[in-house]
Amino acid sequence: MPSVLCPPRENLARSRRSLRGPRGGLLERPRGWLAPSADDLRQNMRCPKASGEVIAGLQLSIACCWAFSCHKTWFSPDFSLPGDFLLAGLFPLHTDCLQVRRRPQVTLCDRPDSFNGHGYHLFQAMRFGIEEINNSTALLPNVTLGYELYDVCSESANFYATLNMLCLPGTYHIEIQGNLSHYSPKVMAIIGPDNTNYAVTTAAMLSPFLVPLISYEASSMVLSSKWQYPSFLRTIPNDKYQVEMMVLLLQKFGWVWISLVGSYGDYGQGGVQALEDLATKRGICIAFKGIMSSSAQEGDKEMWSMMRHLALARTTVVVVFSSRQLARVFFKSVVLAKLTGKVWIASEAWAISTHITNVPGIQGIGTVLGVAIQQRLIPGLKEFEAAYARADKGAPRSCSKGSWCSTNQLCRECQTFTEYTMPKLGAFSMSSAYNVYRAVYAAAHGLHQLLGCASGTCSRGQVYPWQLLEQIYKVNFLLHEDTVTFDDNGDLLSGYNIIAWDWIGPNWTFRVIGSFTWSPVRLAINKTNIQWHGKNNQVPASVCTRDCVEGHHRLVMGFHHCCFECVPCEAGTFLNKSDLYRCQLCGKEEWAPEGSQTCFPRTVVVLTWQEPISWVLLAANTLLLLLLVGTAGLFAWHLDTPVVRSAGGRLCFLMLGSLAGGSCSVYGFFGEPTLPACLLRQALFSLGFAIFLSCLTVRSFQLIIIFKFSTKVPRFYRAWVQRHGAGLFVMISSMAQLLICLIWLVVWTPLPTREYQRFPQLVVLECTESNSLGFLLAFTYNGLLSVSAFACSYLGKDLPENYNEAKCVTFSQLLNFVSWITFFTVASVYQGKYLLVVNVLAFLTCLSSGFSGYFLPKCYVILFRPDLNNTEHFQASIQDYTRRCSPS
Repeated sequence: MPSVLCPPRENLARSRRSLRGPRGGLLERPRGWLAPSADDLRQNMRCPKASGEVIAGLQLSIACCWAFSCHKTWFSPDFSLPGDFLLAGLFPLHTDCLQVRRRPQVTLCDRPDSFNGHGYHLFQAMRFGIEEINNSTALLPNVTLGYELYDVCSESANFYATLNMLCLPGTYHIEIQGNLSHYSPKVMAIIGPDNTNYAVTTAAMLSPFLVPLISYEASSMVLSSKWQYPSFLRTIPNDKYQVEMMVLLLQKFGWVWISLVGSYGDYGQGGVQALEDLATKRGICIAFKGIMSSSAQEGDKEMWSMMRHLALARTTVVVVFSSRQLARVFFKSVVLAKLTGKVWIASEAWAISTHITNVPGIQGIGTVLGVAIQQRLIPGLKEFEAAYARADKGAPRSCSKGSWCSTNQLCRECQTFTEYTMPKLGAFSMSSAYNVYRAVYAAAHGLHQLLGCASGTCSRGQVYPWQLLEQIYKVNFLLHEDTVTFDDNGDLLSGYNIIAWDWIGPNWTFRVIGSFTWSPVRLAINKTNIQWHGKNNQVPASVCTRDCVEGHHRLVMGFHHCCFECVPCEAGTFLNKSDLYRCQLCGKEEWAPEGSQTCFPRTVVVLTWQEPISWVLLAANTLLLLLLVGTAGLFAWHLDTPVVRSAGGRLCFLMLGSLAGGSCSVYGFFGEPTLPACLLRQALFSLGFAIFLSCLTVRSFQLIIIFKFSTKVPRFYRAWVQRHGAGLFVMISSMAQLLICLIWLVVWTPLPTREYQRFPQLVVLECTESNSLGFLLAFTYNGLLSVSAFACSYLGKDLPENYNEAKCVTFSQLLNFVSWITFFTVASVYQGKYLLVVNVLAFLTCLSSGFSGYFLPKCYVILFRPDLNNTEHFQASIQDYTRRCSPS
């Protein structure tokens, strides 16, 4: 493209530029003087002294010949319209000339092959809106609006137009006063510009004067800062809502592994950064982030590098937050690199722009979803443009020497349009044009309120831009069923559409698949309206690692939390969906197997009264009690018979009572444990069985003394009889066990408890005696008594037949030993509720073996062999023993 930046003429380089000083004198501008930059103006305008005092009587002369010394300046009458109040418009009727300026010149916008049809529709929307307002009898009834429109194809053109609009009416200069509240530039408000970079410059320059700037396409979040840009408003949604919508869209489809691409500038870089911050907070990983420079071209080194990184990132979803110009460069490079089969998320700036959709080969890149402003139509705009194309527009006029006119108020191509050759008004341009139309009406409604037009007649007093700004913030009106109002940041309260690209052969179109609102925040999508590029119209996945199966937590591998290994949760833990990276412990009353995503209630284990095995044990124990009671009655009835007297006489009742006490303790093992049951069930058995064993031991020992040692140690025998050795032994032995049991109950008190450790899925209701030292002491003591009873019985194996109980007692003690060995063996390998059953069986075995080994033979003789229950039989037995023991 040939350069349009011509050097100034020699005589112009020597021409004078006036700076009017404090006293109105003219100062010669030095050779090589450059126009002040936006930053210079920003600095100077923000430091006024006290109100009313003139900081500097600096007046900037901005003669039109400053712009293009090598061209005669022309202008089009369609760019200006006189009126009582002027609104300015900044529109990109032509594209920028991407070359570095090396002279203090403004870019000439009206160049061949640079016409921008999108900007043309925006231009016409403002003209149409003002014409509608001027023809209205309800809005500004006796006031005529005029306009000054500018082609802002470049930063320099935008800067120059802003300076132009700040000039005092009918002058060529800007006065910077100490009190700017009475400063009245030629325009009351400015509509535009079209992008964030230009809007930031313009808004900063206007901020000291508080001239309302209502942009129709500058959506960057930085412009919401009222401290920096107090007079900025916009009729396009703030990008922070676009970012929020994009993140919700990603979450809706489960896309957590994405790439971000942005364009250079506040719009692209700010959007990408905000998107990265919010997406990261929501658990989305950014595999690749790239920013295209403003000088990027398709196929160059920068774009090839970006394509390579996108391919290596292996992301299915790519969010492109870019301006239209750089988005076109990007997708040309995508097509060139054959980077296909992806889902592309489009930002609002290019989502439905034909500037992108006409890139050759773009229909094969995959699925494109995008953000679009909610579609609104301007009734009559197409007809207005058609009428403009048919009208006789006349030739462009040249600026007369010494007159005031702008360099970029000209569009030669616009003059040549016919109804058939004018640019087509597509959906994207209509949306943006409606934003311009809405901005014009917002300014008009603010002016309507400021001038007090509600009475039917508008006042004609002096008003200032800052007063209009206050009123624009307050507007709330209905425009073609669209409510127009601004929040405190100057942002429009509106919403977005979500669109998907559709291709019918080579023809492009789009369909609305959902919507997004932010008051309240709500994303609605009809997924059935999306035609995905993959097989079977399945939603593409975009993850670094696929989701773990249920009950497996994520173990992060590397930098990104989206890349992980799946590890099963341990038993007793579960995976809560609120935290996929850590297994959580189940509650105390819950359990979970390995690899579980939920906990289950533990089963409460207790030996209930209703279980069949309980009925069997209770029946057996009750039968034993009945036998004990029956035996006691039988022995009481035959108390004076030789069998009862040889069995111990009244001592038998103590033995039977102790066995009955031990039998009663069995009932404490059934049902939910209570404190009395825990205190008595083991201790009562231990004490009762100890009394029985003491009696059995002393009974066997006494028979041995009588038959074997009475003649050999007569002194010991006499002492044993005289001092009631048998009774004393039973009392001391029983008291010893009672003392052990009391210490056990006091020091190691058995308490009802819920045991959680032995079985992960069970809660065992039990008493704490099984693992206490007191229980072991009591059991050991009973074991010693059992050994003593066994030894004494065995020593009497050769006693008279009627007194020989060795066989039965030995058998009963062997059963006793076997039952407890069995119990402890089972307890070492099994700790369920049926351990209590084994314990009860051990109790019953001990009690039954003791009863059957000692008392049943005697009951048999009493009941069935009364012939053996007489004195003669016992004396004969003793005599027979004496003969066998006497020396031959």
